[in-house]
Amino acid sequence: MVIAVIDLGTNTCNLLIAEIASEGKVGHVFYQGSEAVRIGEGGINKGILTKEAFKRAETAILKHIEKIEKYPTEKIYAYATSAVRDASNRDEFYKYIKDKTGISLRIISGEREAELIFKGVNFAFGNIPDNSLILDIGGGSNEYIFTSGNHIIWKESFPLGMSRVMQKFKISDPITKEEIEGIKQFFLTGHKDLFDNLKGRQVNQLIGCSGAFDTIADLKDGVSAGSVYRITEEISLSEFLKIYKRIIESTISQRKKMIEMSPFREKMIVPSLILMNFILESFHIKRIIHTGFSLREGVWEELTKKKENV
Repeated sequence: MVIAVIDLGTNTCNLLIAEIASEGKVGHVFYQGSEAVRIGEGGINKGILTKEAFKRAETAILKHIEKIEKYPTEKIYAYATSAVRDASNRDEFYKYIKDKTGISLRIISGEREAELIFKGVNFAFGNIPDNSLILDIGGGSNEYIFTSGNHIIWKESFPLGMSRVMQKFKISDPITKEEIEGIKQFFLTGHKDLFDNLKGRQVNQLIGCSGAFDTIADLKDGVSAGSVYRITEEISLSEFLKIYKRIIESTISQRKKMIEMSPFREKMIVPSLILMNFILESFHIKRIIHTGFSLREGVWEELTKKKENV
C-alpha cells in the first residue's frame, strides 16, 4: 500500500509518499519534498490567516497532488499545525482548502503534533539514545520531547515559532548583538515550562528534526538545499558553532548566494540558530544529531504499526 502524507506547517508544506510494508519493516520512500507556503505571514501573531495565505496553501497542496498522482497512491493523509489551529478563521480555511483541492485537513493539537514527531524520530533511530531532547523548530510552534530511550518522559508544544519571532522583532541585516540578546530573553521567558520540567535532568544530546536542522546539515555537508534526505546524521558542536558564526554574521544577500540555503530560510535561519544555540547552552549539550524524520514520518510509522488513531 502506498500512502501520501501532507504536513501543512506555518512556513512549509511537506510531502512524503511512501509504501506501508509489513510491521517491523520499513517500506520504500517514493518521494519527499517541500513547498514554501508562509501561511503565518502577516497574521500569525493576530491569530488569523490572510487571504494570501489561503492562496499560497492552495497552490502548494495542488503541486503536491500533481506529485501524488504520479505514484500508485491509495490514500492521502493531510495535517495542519500551529498557524491553522490557532487561527480564528480556521474553519473558513478548512472549507476553502477542501473546496479548492479536495483535501480534508486534520487540524491537530500541539500535543498530537509532538506525539507524531516523536514517532517519526523513533522510526528513524529504532532506539533513541537515553536522555535525548528532541526539538522540531517550526514557523508557528516548537515541539520538545524529552525521552528515556524510546519512552516519552515529557513533551510540549510552545507557540514560539520562527514566523512569530520574525513578526515580533525587528532584525537588522546582519543581526546585532543587542537583537540576539532580546530574542534569547524572549525564548527564556517563553520556555519556562521547559526549564521547570527538565530541572535537574541530564540532557545527553539534542535531536533536531527536519526544517531548519536540514539546512544546518546541508551547510555542514556543503550540498544543495533539500538534495539529501537523511535518516540520522551527527553534527559536532564545533561544526555547529562554526555554522552559527558564519550565518549570524552574514547578510541576507550573502545567504541568497549559498547553495545550501532554501529561499524561505534566508531570513528565518537566523532566529532558528539563536534558538538552537540557546538550548545547547542552557542545558550544556555537547552532542547534536539531525534527522530528516518528523511529523510525516510519524504518520508513516503509525500506519506501519496499524494504529487506529492516524
